[in-house]
Amino acid sequence: MKINKAGSGPSSWAPPESFTGTVRRDPLIGSEAPGRVSTGLVTFEPGARTAWHTHPAGQILIVTAGRGWVQTEGGPRKEVTPGDSVWFPAGEKHWHGATATTAMTHIAVTESVDGSAVTWLEHVTDDQYHG
Repeated sequence: MKINKAGSGPSSWAPPESFTGTVRRDPLIGSEAPGRVSTGLVTFEPGARTAWHTHPAGQILIVTAGRGWVQTEGGPRKEVTPGDSVWFPAGEKHWHGATATTAMTHIAVTESVDGSAVTWLEHVTDDQYHG
């Protein structure tokens, strides 16, 4: 068994190559081999979002605070609120972030395949973001 005490890992700012706006990432816990799961608490300030991206084993989001938007390529933008969970299947191109006026925090649960958990793609344009 392994217990990570809250706040034991340092917060970090998400890189501008993969995110738009102010996004803070706080590590939660990751599995050890042979496990492949990592988790993190991610907080998006209003207007902040990920770039388009995919995950080789999919991704689970659990919204814990605020209001956010999620979208898959070719699909409508959808609102998420605390208590909602989202599943993005393996390889599905998507983005997620806060609404234009309200911050959003979620827990991200992601598995790695061959050492990779995510493939970052192009930034979400303002027109795409605003729907």
